[in-house]
Amino acid sequence: MRGLLAKHRRPGKAASAVAATLALALLAACGSKPRQPDWLVNADGAQDRFERAYLSGRDNVAAKEFQHFRDEVASTAQASLVARAELTRCAVRVASLDFAPCAGFEPLREDAGDAERAYADFLAGRLAPEQAKALPEDYRGIAGEGGAGRLEKIKNPLSRVIAAGVLLRTGKADPQVLEIATRTASDQGWRRAVMAWLGAQAMLAEKNGDREEAARLRRRMEIAAEER
Repeated sequence: MRGLLAKHRRPGKAASAVAATLALALLAACGSKPRQPDWLVNADGAQDRFERAYLSGRDNVAAKEFQHFRDEVASTAQASLVARAELTRCAVRVASLDFAPCAGFEPLREDAGDAERAYADFLAGRLAPEQAKALPEDYRGIAGEGGAGRLEKIKNPLSRVIAAGVLLRTGKADPQVLEIATRTASDQGWRRAVMAWLGAQAMLAEKNGDREEAARLRRRMEIAAEER
């Protein structure tokens, strides 16, 4: 609005009428524009900070931001939304190859929606074929035949690494899947995820008898482990 009014600092009568009309229209638009609920704005920011902190290995920050995230969502008293918060926590764990049960979700399962239940089962590696249609689009192909080709098509880096974690959990991750996940986590600087995926690659190299490659990967892990 300031830019519009600045153009008419010294208007004539006609210009003044146009400027006044436009200014009033803009003010009316500003006043009637729907405002996002405070809980949604706050939850969105806390979720982003939680994901970044967890994937980077900053546990204290991650715990604080997750609690903030969950508290904001819980203010709605909607089980499906709180379930999504818990699934977010489980998803970043899967991205970091932590396959512990999604304990925070299970008490909410009964009141959650089909989409939340399908995502929970996807993360756990036990998705039934008929549930695939309830998944976010990025994951439907992964839930089917999977593979590196499908993984590469996922544009969001976190979604890509989560999907790679599910492929590894279900025994469908070939060396190319591991490489894609490692590269994606490395590009984002997600220390915890980088360490996990490098470790998975090193274990595979050792299993295949490639000691030189395993040693190279473990040297990379040592670099990632350095903190100043």
